Amino acid sequence: MHEISFVIPVYNEEGNIKPLYKEVKNIADTIASSYEIIFVDDASTDNSFDEIKDIALVDKCVKYISFLENRGQSAALYAGFQKAEKEVIITMDADLQNDPKDLIEMIKLYGQYDMVNGWRKNRQDTISKKIGSKIGNFVRNKMTNETIHDTGCALKIMKASILKKIKMFRGLHRFLPTLMRLEGAKVVEVPVNHRKREVGVSKYNNLNRAIEGFYDLIAVRWMIKRYLDIKIKEER
Repeated sequence: MHEISFVIPVYNEEGNIKPLYKEVKNIADTIASSYEIIFVDDASTDNSFDEIKDIALVDKCVKYISFLENRGQSAALYAGFQKAEKEVIITMDADLQNDPKDLIEMIKLYGQYDMVNGWRKNRQDTISKKIGSKIGNFVRNKMTNETIHDTGCALKIMKASILKKIKMFRGLHRFLPTLMRLEGAKVVEVPVNHRKREVGVSKYNNLNRAIEGFYDLIAVRWMIKRYLDIKIKEER
């Protein structure tokens, strides 16, 4: 049993918030000794933030941050990481495509590993998104010497003390396994369930993801090459 902070970025997910909260709450009661659920609203233009506030009124475990302007998923995650107070941070999407029940098996690996990354082996997305994701992950792994099949899977368990050392920039949430490894984390990837979206629409398309991903990849490759790997021989 761990102390867990759930960090969930939200952008225009009206209708998904309350069902997701119920699922997360049920799992949290099973795997956590204490927990908080942090929703980060990225300036939604629908009623998502109102739904979050309604839940927070009746559950003191629910916290929230609401951005004045839309800043993207990396910014939402980073804000949530800084607000998190527990020893373990779990992330997931707000669109109900991640299955919180997968956390029951994933959490068993935590301790042996500092990060447990989900792998949507059977993705419930369009053919174009599946192909785009495979190409993106292949190129990313080649250029960063990684082996992760699905860096884009939002379902992740991470050690907070390591995660909080990472300075996030726009788009770098897709490189969290690599960035965690740079900080000394042991990382493992496990297959997880992926559900079809029932409410709302996807916020990404292959073109904008590819263009932004290219710039991000150059930045992370530079970080890997320039990383200061200091080993102390002796000190007083």
